[in-house]
Order: sequence, then structure tokens, then C-alpha cells
Amino acid sequence: MKGHVRSFKNKISHPKVFEWVKIVSVTGGAQALVQLLGLLSGVITVRLLSTQEYALYTLAYTMLGTMTLLADSGVASGVMAQGGKVWQDKLKLGVVLATGYDLRKKFAWGAMIIACPILLYLLLHHGASWLMALIIVIALIPAFFAALSDSLLEIAPKLHQDINPLQKNQMMVGILRFLFTCLTLFLFPFTFVAILAAGLPRTYGNYKLRKIANRYAETEAQPSKEVATEIFKIVRRTLPAGIYYSFSGQVSIWLISVLGHTESIAQIGALGRFSTALTLFGVMFGTVILPRFARLPENKEILLKKLFQVILLMTGVFVMVVFLVWIFSNLLLSILGPRYHGLNTELVLNIAGSCISLLAGVLFSLYSCRGWAIKPFILIPIDLAAIVLGMFLFKVDTVKGVLIYNIFVAFSLMATNGIFVLLKIWQLKSKNYING
Repeated sequence: MKGHVRSFKNKISHPKVFEWVKIVSVTGGAQALVQLLGLLSGVITVRLLSTQEYALYTLAYTMLGTMTLLADSGVASGVMAQGGKVWQDKLKLGVVLATGYDLRKKFAWGAMIIACPILLYLLLHHGASWLMALIIVIALIPAFFAALSDSLLEIAPKLHQDINPLQKNQMMVGILRFLFTCLTLFLFPFTFVAILAAGLPRTYGNYKLRKIANRYAETEAQPSKEVATEIFKIVRRTLPAGIYYSFSGQVSIWLISVLGHTESIAQIGALGRFSTALTLFGVMFGTVILPRFARLPENKEILLKKLFQVILLMTGVFVMVVFLVWIFSNLLLSILGPRYHGLNTELVLNIAGSCISLLAGVLFSLYSCRGWAIKPFILIPIDLAAIVLGMFLFKVDTVKGVLIYNIFVAFSLMATNGIFVLLKIWQLKSKNYING
């Protein structure tokens, strides 16, 4: 018995165990606060905006996500992959970041040209005036340009596992957003005000984030044609799928916005407030696990072991989350207000779909950070088949039906990503592990 106790003490006193405990506790604690602030800001937005205004807000923020995906198109994965090779060289890492940002800016203009007219049409379709629709589109610009740089600037400190400054920056942004939301929406409960209340703090946070990144990368470095070529090899493989998923990833919102009622859009948007809390796990994964996975050697046994550990961990967490939401669904809906009473089943379905989508995204990130990509002519037909088949199987003009449909499509994508990353790792040759 004493031998077992001594062995356990030796394990928990190992430096790597202490390092993981420290990183997870710091990341988890700070992210819990960040997500709490985000949830409070979201709930205030839900309760203060009318059903009509919140439907417009949901459409605008859904399109913001689409624009951000279009502007990235695999650039972040390429930067992570290239940055993982030179992460200890400040100048080279700065060149990688500068090159990635230069590519993103070029894609951003195309994203705006494609997405803005579609958003204008949807806003007008659901009752916005021309003037209000234009103001909403303009209000998205600060948040959009902030999104172009923040995920790239975070790569340098993430590769060095310098987590504390990132968490402090995110907490500052969360606090500012909460304060802006409280101070403005009580007086001016309009969609464009809610968008600015979220976008302006993020812009300031990026200014501070650049200083953090400068510790590990020369943020004033110039883009490199050679690095651009390497990043674009990944972008070229992921661009068709990226363009496709920019729209298909939010297919439930697009379907309900065309086939359903304005109230249905507001209901899905309101239920989605709780799904944003899952960002806690996504951020912890992207901060703690993904950079380490990117730095692992090309060793089949090591990569398979780490892959299964991540899948089991994330699956266990998500099952527990869905169970807790089911138990406390009445309490959670009461937070949103009386307009969303009785949506218990819809709430559970929304969380389940979000968990499956997040797991699909985790698997995508794991193979993308290694520089791997599924060929678009394989990926798109599989996902498109699920999307079309789901339209015949489920009633996509109702909130419940479109949420079940979302689970079906997300599960298909998760299975595809899981099979691909397993095959890619299985094809590797076993090598002796050298910790670099």
C-alpha cells in the first residue's frame, strides 16, 4: 500500500504533471470567467433586444462567422504548421505571421464582396429598412477586421505556451464588452449597437495582443514570398472546402432564414447563447493541446496515442455537458426570458449539435496543424450528400426540425474528419521519438 502511495506521489510530483496542471488550471479558470462574461453579455442582448432586432442580430453575426471563415480559408492552419517549424526563431516566426496576415487581407476583400450583398438581402427580407440594413453591415466591419488578426497573433504565444497574457487579454475584452453592452443597450436596444458593443472591445484587445506577440515574433516583419508559397500549398488544398464550409457550416441558420419565420431565427439565435459557452473547451484545446500536437514528431504511435486521448477527453466532456443541459433546461430557459419558454427539447438538441460540431472542428484542427488536408473533391460531395439527404429526412422549416438536421450534418462531418486523420496517421512510419 505504501508503495502505491509513493508511486502516486512520484507521478504527481513529476515536472510535466505540474506543468499540465498549471496550464490547464490557468487556462480553464480564466476561460471560465471569459465565457461567463460572454454569456452575461449575450443574455443581456437577448433580453433587451426585441424578437425582430435579435433575429437581425443573429443573421448579422452568422454572416460575420462566414466572412471570417472565407477570409481565412486555411491561412491560420498554414501559419500554425509553418510556425511550428520555426517557433524558436523570433524573426522567422514574425515573417510567418506577417505573410499569413497579408494573405488574409487579400482574402478579406473577396469575403466582403461575396457576403455583404447576401446579408443585405436577408436583413431586408426579415423587415429591416434599407438604412438600418446598411448601418448593421457597417457596424460589422470593426469585428471583422479584428477577427482577421487575433487568431494569427495568438499563434506565437501559444507555440511558446505563454498562456497568462492571452488569458488576461481575453478577460479584458470580455469585461469591456460586458460594460459596453450594459451601458448602451439599455438606452439604445438596436442590432447595430449590440454589434459595436462586441466589436470595438475586440479591436482594442488586438492592439494589446500585438504587443504580447512581439515578445516571440517580430510583428513588424515583412511578408515572404517563400513562406507565402508554403502557406498557400495548404490554402490551395483547403480553399475550395473553406469556401464551401463558410456557408454550409451555418446551413441551419440559412435554411430557417429563407424557409422559416423571423421568430424562429430569434429562437435559434437565443438558444445559441448557451452554445457559446462551449467555446471554453475550444479555446482550451486550441491553447493547450493543438500547439503541442503541431510540434510532435512524425511518429505513428505517438500521434495515434495523442489523438485517442483527445477524442476520449472531448467526448466525455461533451456527454456530461448535454446531460447537465437536459437536467437544468428549465433554469437555463428562464435566464433567456419568457419569450423562449418551452424550448426544452430544442435547447438540448442545440447543445448536442454544437458539441458534435465542435468535435468535428477539433479533428479538423488536429490534421490541419500537421499540414494535412482532405481533397475537396472527396470532402465536399460527402458533406453535400448529407446536407441534401437531411433536407428530405427532416422538417427544416421548424426550429426542432432544423436542429435535428444540424446534428445529422455535423455527425457526418465529424465521421469524415475522424476517418481522415486516422488514415493519415496510420500511413506514417514508426520512428524513434526525439523530444525537440
